[in-house]
Amino acid sequence: MEEEIKSEFRKAGFNLEEEEEILNKCMTFCINYSLSPADLVSNWEVYYLNRQLNEPTVQNAEMDGFLMHLQTNKKEEVIKEESNLHSYSIRDVEMVLNNDDDAKFSTPGTPTNNDEHLRSPAHEAMSLANGNILSSGKPTELVTPFSKRTDRFAVKFSINTVPDIENEIQVPNHEIDEDDVIRKVMPCKRCSLVVHSSGPKPGCRFMHDRTEDRMNVIENRIRKHTRALVASGLYGEPTDPTIASQRSIFAVGMVCCDAEGRLNDKSVMLQGSVEHSGGECVRLDLQRLSHFSIFPGQVVGIEGHNPSGHCLVASKLVDSIPPTSGADDKDLNPAKKLAIDRSQPIDITSKKTELSMIIAAGPFTTTDNLFFEPLVELLAYAKRRQPQLLILLGPFVDSEHSNIKKGTVDRTFDEIFHNDILSKLQDYVECMGSAARVLLVPSIRDANHDFVFPQPELDINLPDLKSQIISLTNPGIFEANEVKVGCCSVDILKQISGEEISRTAPDGQPTDRLSRLANHILSQQSFYPLYPPAEGVPLDFSLAPEALHLPLVPDLLILPSDIKYFVKVLNVGSEETNCKKCIAVNPGRLAKGEGGGTFVELDYRGGSDKINASVIGI
Repeated sequence: MEEEIKSEFRKAGFNLEEEEEILNKCMTFCINYSLSPADLVSNWEVYYLNRQLNEPTVQNAEMDGFLMHLQTNKKEEVIKEESNLHSYSIRDVEMVLNNDDDAKFSTPGTPTNNDEHLRSPAHEAMSLANGNILSSGKPTELVTPFSKRTDRFAVKFSINTVPDIENEIQVPNHEIDEDDVIRKVMPCKRCSLVVHSSGPKPGCRFMHDRTEDRMNVIENRIRKHTRALVASGLYGEPTDPTIASQRSIFAVGMVCCDAEGRLNDKSVMLQGSVEHSGGECVRLDLQRLSHFSIFPGQVVGIEGHNPSGHCLVASKLVDSIPPTSGADDKDLNPAKKLAIDRSQPIDITSKKTELSMIIAAGPFTTTDNLFFEPLVELLAYAKRRQPQLLILLGPFVDSEHSNIKKGTVDRTFDEIFHNDILSKLQDYVECMGSAARVLLVPSIRDANHDFVFPQPELDINLPDLKSQIISLTNPGIFEANEVKVGCCSVDILKQISGEEISRTAPDGQPTDRLSRLANHILSQQSFYPLYPPAEGVPLDFSLAPEALHLPLVPDLLILPSDIKYFVKVLNVGSEETNCKKCIAVNPGRLAKGEGGGTFVELDYRGGSDKINASVIGI
């Protein structure tokens, strides 16, 4: 049986970390739960996808969680077989402990005939219309409200490079009651704000993307990388990589796959520019490289030789453009800068290159309702912390939400956005005063917005608060107190992670995969360097292709993702090529399933080596 289990894991593409111990446990699982090796591996694949594990490796540390997964499945099978059996959950316990009035009349028990009548399809449809049953199928009385949990906030990760004497904000005080008076010890100073607008405009025409537009964008990216590599003085003029030559050459092109499917080290192709090779592709051999990290759409420089004319044997791979000094201000077009502070005077007492902010990414409501309770909690927390900037990235009205997908809501998507989100933000800024600012970045999952990428800004239409509640394009770049920030709500980190192949040096230091994924965005100088785009991403190259260009190394790069939250300091370039630093932030999701998620509180004190950041679970 152990050999069969091992064989099934191999067929599914999984490696075993501690093979003997894992196989022993898996054999026990098969015996206890009457599973065949194939069924066991199928259950593991479901568990692997649900947990969103990054590596296709069966780890011994995951065996306990996998056992709980099998137990849950077995319990559900028993419940289906015995329809009169009720399985008590933690929600039932919480309901009794909280002494809810509703609980006294709805404590679960063995269903009677009346109960069965209440669960009939006709009654469920009626209850859905009246709002008495949630999207998960549970009556509202049986669901513990999000606001009644005991542990409101918990610091899951923190990084503090500011000396304790200078650090005004220590570990957040989470014991403050909701009804306490908001602390006004030190009112926040209003930050300056300049938006660099290069994205499409609201109401723009899209879905007219042509093959010619795509090829032009790819050609321009290759040419831009070529000019930057040649200008650095470290590399010579590129040549055609498809021509047979015994001598070493230097070529620049885009990584692509030789067929449909996932990239591997045997299917790597290099597509050259039209200028140097007529846009033709040549097979790329990476066997001589001790380490690399590539993905489809990545523009790279290759040093190597092509003795046959059919395969370029690489001896060196250059995967980033050397940053040049002074490029930041030069590359940003001043004509496209929008100063938000024209209508109101800037607080001259606000220190430059110092900024306090709270960063959160949607969804902003749990999957069992559309009450937006996590957003309410976040705004209550922000009122106590008083950040200069509150950055919210979509989705706001999530098209993946069960109520939205089923069509059980009785309001338009715009009504949900304006009544449940904008109204709460409006109350927040009115409570905080003129110093508070809120930035909104849309998402392609927003049901009330254009399904296209890059995206125009949201239509907010709040003339009285237009300098306080501002919407950016997706992706977008802005400056606050001269701190340059880039943000993109598309989950590019997860998408690159699914397509990337890499090799680490045998004697090298272990690499941080999350940092490597975020570094790809900076080294490629593009918010979306992946090509072809991931399924479900409506990438339109005819619509403001310059919006995807990241012309600078920002002080802060915000990339929300479903992969694990992080705050990391990235090094871009090397000491020989003017090394720069950037803080990459993945705040996670504010709501996960029927519970809360995470957000980030960050104080920037003049540089990447002077920050105070915390990832806070809600």
